[in-house]
Amino acid sequence: MSAVMKQDDNTPAISEAALVEVLSSSLYPGAEKNSVVMVLAYCQAAHLDPMLKPVHIVPIWNSKTKKMQDTVMPGIGLYRIQAARTGQYAGISEPEYGPPVTAKLSGVEVTYPEWCRVTVKRQMSNGLVAEYTANERWIENYATASKETAAPNAMWKRRAFAQLAKCAEAQALRKAFPEVGSAPTADEMEGKAFEEPARDVSPRQHAQPEPEALPAYSDDLLTENIVKWQPLIDSNRTSPEHLIATISSKYTLSLAQIEKITNLKALDGDAA
Repeated sequence: MSAVMKQDDNTPAISEAALVEVLSSSLYPGAEKNSVVMVLAYCQAAHLDPMLKPVHIVPIWNSKTKKMQDTVMPGIGLYRIQAARTGQYAGISEPEYGPPVTAKLSGVEVTYPEWCRVTVKRQMSNGLVAEYTANERWIENYATASKETAAPNAMWKRRAFAQLAKCAEAQALRKAFPEVGSAPTADEMEGKAFEEPARDVSPRQHAQPEPEALPAYSDDLLTENIVKWQPLIDSNRTSPEHLIATISSKYTLSLAQIEKITNLKALDGDAA
């Protein structure tokens, strides 16, 4: 990133260090300076005004490194901005909530909506308005107070309905405007952990399980059935190849048995 950031033609340039100080003391108090620098880089790449706080710094537990890791994530405000920029944003419904549930989570009693439904509208190029609905459940989205407890953090306990509504809105906005991206919002990832392990993508030879052996087809049964099959072959109602394929799906035929069935060819002049 440039050491000097120019706001516009009428605003004097401000150094990156000064801007980091401003953001650290106002919008991101207590955040590490390196994390605020990541915010500036994110906003510069996406042509966003960092003073509007379109993104958040979210501490996420990294199960691989066994420590909290600051991560820059979009806020619900950024999704709204990007949807509005398309010129096709046609509004959003009021959140609909499922029945309230009262439960104890790690000894903490909390009342929350079972689910929340939000619909985002987008005006298509043909003039029609399409609706995109998302239904999110509180129990699948809430943030815990720590990784050692199932109790919700203070925000999700105090604003159980409003927090879930933001998650449902974010999902609906992603459905309606896929061009805004697929990254989860800060509200959706708060209190979550990076669980995906590193993957080895090098090609490997995996041992395939041995197929279960089919039972052998008895010679007595073959002798009995040949008498029945010959008229069917003579009248073109079946063929030796079809018989072999059918039997082989359930039994194992010996080479001698396959030869006997193959020799059941209709004689010239016998076919119907």
